[in-house]
Amino acid sequence: MNVRSTTFTDRKALWKTLQQGDSNWDMVIVGGGIIGAGILREAARRGIKALLVEQQDFASGTSSRSSKMVHGGLRYISHGDIKLTRDSLSERERLLREVPGLIDRMGYFFTLRKGQFPGRFVFGLLLALYDWLAGIKNHRYFNKASVQQQFSGINSHGLNGAMYYTDTVTDDARLVLRLLQDATEAGGVAVNYMKVESLLKTEGQVTGVVIKNSENAEQVEIQCKSVVNATGAWADRLRNEVNPEKRIRPLRGSHLVLPMAKLPVKDALTLFHPVDKRPVFIFPWEGTTVVGTTDLDHNEDLDKEPVISEQELAYLLEAVDALFPQHSLSRDDILSTWSGVRPVIGSDEAKDPSKERRDHAVWHDKGLVTVSGGKLTTFRLIALDAIKAAGETLGNIEILESDDCIFKPPGITATELNIADQQWAQRLIGRYGKHAKTLLAEATDAERLPIETTAFCLAECRWAARNESVVHLDDLMLRRTRLGSILEHGGESLFPAIEQICAQELNWDAELWNRELARYREIWRKRYYLPGS
Repeated sequence: MNVRSTTFTDRKALWKTLQQGDSNWDMVIVGGGIIGAGILREAARRGIKALLVEQQDFASGTSSRSSKMVHGGLRYISHGDIKLTRDSLSERERLLREVPGLIDRMGYFFTLRKGQFPGRFVFGLLLALYDWLAGIKNHRYFNKASVQQQFSGINSHGLNGAMYYTDTVTDDARLVLRLLQDATEAGGVAVNYMKVESLLKTEGQVTGVVIKNSENAEQVEIQCKSVVNATGAWADRLRNEVNPEKRIRPLRGSHLVLPMAKLPVKDALTLFHPVDKRPVFIFPWEGTTVVGTTDLDHNEDLDKEPVISEQELAYLLEAVDALFPQHSLSRDDILSTWSGVRPVIGSDEAKDPSKERRDHAVWHDKGLVTVSGGKLTTFRLIALDAIKAAGETLGNIEILESDDCIFKPPGITATELNIADQQWAQRLIGRYGKHAKTLLAEATDAERLPIETTAFCLAECRWAARNESVVHLDDLMLRRTRLGSILEHGGESLFPAIEQICAQELNWDAELWNRELARYREIWRKRYYLPGS
């Protein structure tokens, strides 16, 4: 088979082009997370010749390790940040309309207990404002009996009821990939495993970058009109080449993934943790139940993938035990974990991490535009601010106006996929856009079947290996799909089928497969399972 498509950038062909110096770039974007992908998407749509480079895999940092929620940020209202909440809710509703199946509405139950603040009345006022800002009305009160019926085994001691509202859930890594897919189709160029080693400067002004190919250690100098630093938690590192200021406070958030059978929930459930009264979520995701999140200063090496600590694991299990004491869940029940580092704007470590603001900032230093902070939900608005800041260094090129949509209509409907399960068909369209039909057509009947209890299929693995710049096995198992996080033992049962796909699509021989398998197992065991594994 092994017919390569142009869905994503051809890494080898691009590297040759960069070495030959044949391209004149308007913009180089550093960082392949949600913000970098959003900037590339908006730049390409506006006629800006842009190149995005990512030192690891796309979305390998914070953008595959978030809490999976595209939400307005209810707590931002209580902090008085109405603008951030309004912008977030507007973007949330837009994404729901444009990519159903990738962004899905989910119910949230906020438990109310005796002596707890806020109570029903105050919380109802907050939700009324929340819905009004979103242009919807779906919040309501559930009494104690209704909550007990909704969540079997919930701790009823002191329970008065729950306030219900809605936000949305997503696969954050797939959202990044959809953005990159649209961006490359609009003329943008995105490449992974290429690191910006340093900035090029002319008379003190930034005029380009030095890029190192992580696969062969070769380097090349790239001249451009504008460099945008969208490296998130790493933003200070590149910015400090032109400005010594430290503005990023890295905060770690960790999560547990449990089998749905062990802790069955149909909607998200929010409680105040019994120790520090922080809100903790228990919610359904990809056929599993997720518990999160923590909010701690991350003082570890940013170049090492973050990992949950024993203290965080105990903290999250304590939250589960407080809400569902009858389930008696322990670390032995955990399928996997993940930890992400949030790039929060603020340097006062004496301040409670959970009280730091979550808005973004843009700095312009001697030709380098740096953007960091913000929320998954508002990536488009952050991207527009970054492009505006880069305008003065782009020179006389005409920046075209773009239409208002984030994702262009895919030109295909769920019924056209000829699948009995229309919800699954919409899921594929949300995740792959117009390519969903080709994805199914190029797979065997067996590869279209769901994998165990998940909504993934091997057809997606084949498509990703063929089209989505997969370099390592962890790219495929942890980001192109989430099979490594939602199946037992990191998806060990799938390895024979995945090996065959990688041999056919990536030309991996037995020796290379064994190296990649060893690499993946080590990453999964150390970074996506229990601490100290």
